[in-house]
Amino acid sequence: MSRWEPGARERLVVAAVDLFTEQGYDATTVAQIAERAGVTKSTFFRHFPDKRELLVAGQETLSRLLTEGIAEAPGDASPLEAVAAGLERASTAMGPATRELAPRLKAAIAASAELQERDTLKTVSLAAAMTAALVARGVPDPIAALAGELGVLAFKRGYAEWAEGDGGAGQELAGYVLTALDELRAASASLG
Repeated sequence: MSRWEPGARERLVVAAVDLFTEQGYDATTVAQIAERAGVTKSTFFRHFPDKRELLVAGQETLSRLLTEGIAEAPGDASPLEAVAAGLERASTAMGPATRELAPRLKAAIAASAELQERDTLKTVSLAAAMTAALVARGVPDPIAALAGELGVLAFKRGYAEWAEGDGGAGQELAGYVLTALDELRAASASLG
């Protein structure tokens, strides 16, 4: 087993998702994940504190990209325009490998209550990150919270459509996410 081979983190995530899908989350051990990824257990623990954290491996990066995009939006951008900038920035970081992994990840999460709970916490964390970035721009808290929640909902809807697509359309994730945000914006306007 290789200790320092590049891409160990990504291989660990793919191995875990595959094993969770094949035999279930509870039946999968860290040793099995490390073996499937071609690394040692110590390499696993260098990257992740436990197997739960594998499925939120990119959460910190995603939060950072969302908040950077919001912070860098033009000063006169509305809260939802700033959220759109954050969503676009974060979405561009996800490519074909993410799209390929998405259906297996969805199946693994659906099969485990513990992973569903972790996924929900991830959603809450992303909304909080967007809300904080908007408040830092001077957006009042209730508006920032609503825009952050709409941003998370748009990301989840766009991501699901992108992941379930045929892959031949060539549309990047950002297109799906921004379309979902526009649809949510129109739907919220009709709430009256």
